[in-house]
Amino acid sequence: MRNRLFIFISFIYIKISIAQYIFIPMDISQTDHLKAYGIAYWVLTKNINIEWLLNYKGGSFLFTDSELFRNECQLRGVHFEVINGAQVNQIFADIEENNMERVLLEKAPKMAVYSPPGFQPWDDAVTLVLTYAEIEYDNVYDRKVLTGLLDKYDWLHLHHEDFTGQYGKFWRNYRTKPWYIKQQMDSEKLAKELGFRKVSKEKEAVAKEILQFVEKGGFLFAMCSATDALDIALSAGKTDICDTVFDGDPVDPDYANKLDYTKSLAFHNFFLITDPGEYEFSDIDTPPSNMPRIRDPEIDYFSLFEFSAKYDPVPTMLTQNHVNLIKGFMGQTTMFREDKIKPSITIMGKIEGTDEVKYIHGNRGKGTFTFYGGHDPEDYTHMVGDPPTDLKLHKNSPGYRLILNNILFPAARKKKLKT
Repeated sequence: MRNRLFIFISFIYIKISIAQYIFIPMDISQTDHLKAYGIAYWVLTKNINIEWLLNYKGGSFLFTDSELFRNECQLRGVHFEVINGAQVNQIFADIEENNMERVLLEKAPKMAVYSPPGFQPWDDAVTLVLTYAEIEYDNVYDRKVLTGLLDKYDWLHLHHEDFTGQYGKFWRNYRTKPWYIKQQMDSEKLAKELGFRKVSKEKEAVAKEILQFVEKGGFLFAMCSATDALDIALSAGKTDICDTVFDGDPVDPDYANKLDYTKSLAFHNFFLITDPGEYEFSDIDTPPSNMPRIRDPEIDYFSLFEFSAKYDPVPTMLTQNHVNLIKGFMGQTTMFREDKIKPSITIMGKIEGTDEVKYIHGNRGKGTFTFYGGHDPEDYTHMVGDPPTDLKLHKNSPGYRLILNNILFPAARKKKLKT
């Protein structure tokens, strides 16, 4: 009997040792970091769990080997290695002894992007990289949001939308352009169809639905002006911050005293810029868009903070990268002024020695939100009408990797995140 038990245990050990796994390194050896995230997402859609190895070779992925998965990696140009159980055990031992952690990814999140009708994938960095990484998503806009369809989704990204009703503060430079005139007419028509007297009130209702999405357990990601515009709209529910050129009547002269910062997600104590001639929403943004400090792209970098992988797995996941210093990039909202960020918010990236914060994360109710300043990580000063970024030329972009970390974040086992 004892010999049989020994043989059985030996058989199990040998079987584990010779079992094969696909290991996708995410350090500088990776040929296409962005497509690698797409592979991870695709594997999850096949109901196969993935080990996300935080801080191990840039945040690598590990999952069961199959010819199907190997072929897909080769097809998409993603570097991978086939390893056995003994090698996996050695990786796990290294993780246990260092500032690293294993996080189990279990289910591909259902993705939605809030974007206006007629947008193109290259209009927004997130839709651009989702398309490049071959990650499917649905488009949602005001009508769907206000009929409760956000409940269908796990993850929501906000296209650089203005939730304040001021049409992106483009009035001074673009008010005579056909696209601006059409945008305003379409927005006013939609607001009336949905039962609102003003676009600002319709957008406020949309912002509240997005807030509820988070509070009920959703994962929200936003970039550029969608970050501060959302918070401004949430805080301005009891006042009018839109000038006559936007809604037909003047700004409430007492608006500053009526802002409710408890309603906003990330920012507080901000001062609004209500002049329609200034291309800026508030003093959250730094450097101000109305008085830009044009940096030299060659010296403009922000640093990612380092977190304890075992005790702070969430910010660790969101900052996985093969480098710690990321090229800066501008936008209508480029960075967040640190003194405007609520104390409860986790700062994950900033320019060292300044008050300029690039990347933040927070919790609200049962859900979370992540805000990332700037428009396009590989287009330093993206302007209206500029050609789209070709991600085939930036397949190892550290700035775009931060976006894709947020894609996989909702797939993580929730029990692990609470440790």
